Amino acid sequence: MSKPSPSTLPKTGIAGLTENWRSDLQSGFLVFLIALPLCLGVSIASGFPPSAGIITAIVGGLLVSRISGSYLTINGPAAGLIVVVLAAVQTLGEGDLMAGYRYTLAAIVVASVLQILMGVYKIGQLSSFFPASVVHGMLAAIGLIIIATQTHVMLGVTPETGSLFSVIAQIPHSLLNMNAEIVLISFLGLLILMIWPLINSRIPAPLIVVLVGMLFAWHFDLAHDAAVNGSNFLVSISDKFSADFYFPDFSKLFSLAFWEAVFSISLVGSLESLLSTTAVDKLDPYKRSSDLDRDLKAVGLGNLVAGFIGGLPMIAEIVRSSENVNNGAKTAWSNFFHGLLLLLFVVLFPGLINNIPLASLAALLVYTGYRLASPATFTRVMTIGKEQFLMFIVTIVGVLALNLLAGVALGIVVKLAINRVRGVWLSNLFKIHFTLQQPNDDTRVIKLLGSALFSNFLPLKKALADIEPGKTIIFDFRDGYMIDHTVMEFIHDFKHNYEAQGGHCEQIGQALETFSDHALAAQLMTADDRE
Repeated sequence: MSKPSPSTLPKTGIAGLTENWRSDLQSGFLVFLIALPLCLGVSIASGFPPSAGIITAIVGGLLVSRISGSYLTINGPAAGLIVVVLAAVQTLGEGDLMAGYRYTLAAIVVASVLQILMGVYKIGQLSSFFPASVVHGMLAAIGLIIIATQTHVMLGVTPETGSLFSVIAQIPHSLLNMNAEIVLISFLGLLILMIWPLINSRIPAPLIVVLVGMLFAWHFDLAHDAAVNGSNFLVSISDKFSADFYFPDFSKLFSLAFWEAVFSISLVGSLESLLSTTAVDKLDPYKRSSDLDRDLKAVGLGNLVAGFIGGLPMIAEIVRSSENVNNGAKTAWSNFFHGLLLLLFVVLFPGLINNIPLASLAALLVYTGYRLASPATFTRVMTIGKEQFLMFIVTIVGVLALNLLAGVALGIVVKLAINRVRGVWLSNLFKIHFTLQQPNDDTRVIKLLGSALFSNFLPLKKALADIEPGKTIIFDFRDGYMIDHTVMEFIHDFKHNYEAQGGHCEQIGQALETFSDHALAAQLMTADDRE
């Protein structure tokens, strides 16, 4: 498929608004319906006030959409950040959730400065350094943590505070002491989320989950229970939106725990945002490519503003962005409209939000967690190769037993160790050896010497990005030793995108050994030249 010519691409800026406002407004409205409950759920699960997620999505829509380097992504809070934000609130607050909230806001502000600097110095491409299986392991671990923590909310029981394993160990106690009314609401929500795709309705499933939950909350008179018994089964935000603004407390700026939170938020937020933006580009019917460094600067600026007024950190969120594409959005104005509609709703109808049961939001999050850590995810990684599965499992265990940063670091160390055991030269671990040859005007030859790995292939990625469209690119791997899964996946995607623009790609050199039957498994290219 050829890439659309510039004359057929949707306009940007005010001209794009004039040209595409109908399709972008329609998509923005549908995304708003999905975003509202998810913003509330992510906020509460993160230990933030419910309004914090809405603040973030509003900033992401109204501000970031106007300065970002992407076209169809939706910016807002995401389930993937729940774990790091909640850990920061609990650790920094030392039992005082409000204090922890304000300390975490300060960590978000500092993390956003790091994101902006990453964009300024064009190091957004460093996301490639993280092996794909380590990233999948990180997300799967996050999914498992979300399921473990939100299960208690679905059962209507508040567990005693403690470590993650303590929270998991208390699930049987919560099952024995569950609130039948809350369980009915939450499991109806899960049932709707599972069967709704089969109905093929344009109405977003999260909206139906919330409406059904509100109906049963009214039937069970949960608002009266809250007033009389002090039960906390419904969302609670202020009638005046500005009353939900809080400001950061920087008094723990020089503590180790503060900087651990800063780097966790910056790493996970940047990595997820870059990966999501890249994934959405593949869905774009116009085959437009985002400016990742500009996008990272825009998200960083959005986080800076959100952190200063009480919001969660934001990313380019893949689920809402995918729905944005499916709903026919043409430009970033759909992101703007989704933020504008959220602002209008929270200002005009705060009473409706206060009738949403927490159990419905927990059902949305548990379903999201399951998709991150589903059995299919484990199976998919296993089919790529045993070494990929080992990294995947080590990362999950590391995140669950230690913390997110330690889990990711362990996964990377395991990958480097595997590469050394397989005979990769020590000098080749972080430095790639290749040449770019030009036998004629229409042909470019990439000749690899040694190994192409997740830890060294960034120069190769940059060299390929600089090749003008429409050429024949030959990958000559005859003198190569090993190409790992991350690089195989990158080359596969590059070929697809380059040929979509009218170019052509070929490969010379066959693998002597692959580490699974998967098409993109790591490959040994030759048995020669080992160290």
